[in-house]
Amino acid sequence: MSVANLILLAGGAFVGSVLAAVAGFGGAAVLLPLLVAAFGVREAIPILTVAQLLGNLSRAWFNRRELDLPVVGWFALTGVPAALVGGFLFASAPLSFLTRLLGIFLIGVVVYRHAGKDSATRLPLRAFAIVGAVFSFLSALLGSVGPIMIPFFLAYGLVKGALIGTEALATVVMHVTKLVAYGSTAILTSHSVTAGLGLGLIMIFGSLIGKTILDRLPEKVFIF
Repeated sequence: MSVANLILLAGGAFVGSVLAAVAGFGGAAVLLPLLVAAFGVREAIPILTVAQLLGNLSRAWFNRRELDLPVVGWFALTGVPAALVGGFLFASAPLSFLTRLLGIFLIGVVVYRHAGKDSATRLPLRAFAIVGAVFSFLSALLGSVGPIMIPFFLAYGLVKGALIGTEALATVVMHVTKLVAYGSTAILTSHSVTAGLGLGLIMIFGSLIGKTILDRLPEKVFIF
């Protein structure tokens, strides 16, 4: 890989992690297209998962005093089995199908973020069992679900550090489960782990910068 591509990937990891640390989403959306262009879909998503695991761990740690653990528990209850099923399906699905599905999903995210309306409905705690199942399965197939998952955490009433940290910790559970599935089907290679760890270290630094910005951001302007 050329030096220019390495710089592009590193820059994408940093910018994406800063964005995710402030807004709760955007890290994978920024980095995933770069990884797909560099490595292809089959290898890009495992690399992204490793990198995102470190990035989300850092965001959960930096916001550890504001975590809502019951939300994480209900999310994990169904998210773990759903991520396993999605991970095994990802390993066996035709590459052409995954490429088309990913393209449709990324276009859909853009449309949703620009045209979607925020709901005033308050989300009950147990609803995160449904959220965990749906989005863990989709994440295992597509790599990035943050832009369409974060509104559910907002609807529960989480903001700023509580939102960022809780969503990050729930995502950590999801990513660990995905890596178990990827590893058991041999699509998680040593190269994927190495590349993911390198990008993940950059994302930890980006999370630290983002946390500094978040702490200085008034709640009234914490708008998505």
